[in-house]
Amino acid sequence: MTMDLWLGLAALVLVLLAAVLAVAETAVTQMTRARAAALVEQGRKGAERVQRIVENIERDLNGVFLAVNIVQTSQAAIVGLLAVRIFGGWGGFVGVLLNVAVLFTVAEAAPKTWALQHPERAALLTAPLVDLVGKILRWPARGLIGVANILLPGKGLAKGPWVTEEELLAMAGEAAQNAVIEESELDLIESVIDFGDTVAREIMVPRTDMVTISSDRSVTDFVELSIDKGLSRIPVCGENADDVIGIVYLKDAMRTEREGGGNRPVTVLLRTAHFVPETKRVSELLSEMQSSKNHMSVVVDEYGGTAGLVTLEDLLEELVGEIEDEFDTDAPAMVRLPDGDVVVNATLNVDDLSEDLELELPEGNWDSIGGLVLGLLGRVPVPGDSVVADGARLVVERVDGRRIAQVRIVLPDRPEDEPDTDGPA
Repeated sequence: MTMDLWLGLAALVLVLLAAVLAVAETAVTQMTRARAAALVEQGRKGAERVQRIVENIERDLNGVFLAVNIVQTSQAAIVGLLAVRIFGGWGGFVGVLLNVAVLFTVAEAAPKTWALQHPERAALLTAPLVDLVGKILRWPARGLIGVANILLPGKGLAKGPWVTEEELLAMAGEAAQNAVIEESELDLIESVIDFGDTVAREIMVPRTDMVTISSDRSVTDFVELSIDKGLSRIPVCGENADDVIGIVYLKDAMRTEREGGGNRPVTVLLRTAHFVPETKRVSELLSEMQSSKNHMSVVVDEYGGTAGLVTLEDLLEELVGEIEDEFDTDAPAMVRLPDGDVVVNATLNVDDLSEDLELELPEGNWDSIGGLVLGLLGRVPVPGDSVVADGARLVVERVDGRRIAQVRIVLPDRPEDEPDTDGPA
């Protein structure tokens, strides 16, 4: 009887230890670096230890997993032995039932549910145990993982990212639906995430829309052009638009003209131009322009020719939306007509338009809606040409030279839409 009592006590202790380890395991896996850093900032007791564990999670978590395995296996063996001693031949069956019922309820479901409901408290309470178990079982766990890697080669627990962009956007969307954050804040979060994947080519003013001045013009000519176009900085070109030799600022030109130097060549005011490849990520470009105190960059293509121009305002608009002042007179990029059609500027980004109109427009070697129409059409368009993409009819409304300037979009829910096949209509 004494032996049975000791076995029962040992089984009970192991069940309780398994429950605590279940809380620890859940708390560690659910705790993010951001949340751990927030606990430290709040001055919570034990928060720094939680932060150390989360930042080196692969170091301690394998030890916790091994400890859970050891405790549950030992508890199952003791309960099975005790059941055989008490119930004889039926002991094995009774032991299995007890292990399944007790372990699942007391040592798995209940503690893990509590840890999910109180993640911060669970992490702070179990951090010392996780730290201790990690130190004791770290090397045995690594040795067993090494054996496992021989049988099934792999690198074990990856070091993140623990939250993907899609998960972050989903969480932000849910927060906006529950009024935890504003819709404007959700838009800003989405813009920041998209900002990291955007390249200069997608936001630049194309070469055909650039305002430049020839190097043989005077300072007075520059001032007149700047005032007429409402620009404070203009690139100066040599032989052609591919030969950008520098940038001239209006403030420099006005100072020179005021001092009587209006007839001097504009080249006397040249400042060094900043050149970037069209594949430059705008997040990196923003940092470069901030550090170099540059407000304008010339974008070049793979052949060294001028592809377009990017300003600091263009970069900021990618984050916060269009920035318009009292002198902006440009027509809106997208207009919804009473009949349901949408007229857009052909320079509008395909991805942005797809999101705004809830379409899945095809991707390819184009960034703008004009490039999409040109790519699907396969020739230089004329007004009235149309293509079908994702069930929407894209009709060329206006052409400037050989460039599409405006596109009318007949959305898929219109009766005259054709089947969902991409190509010329």
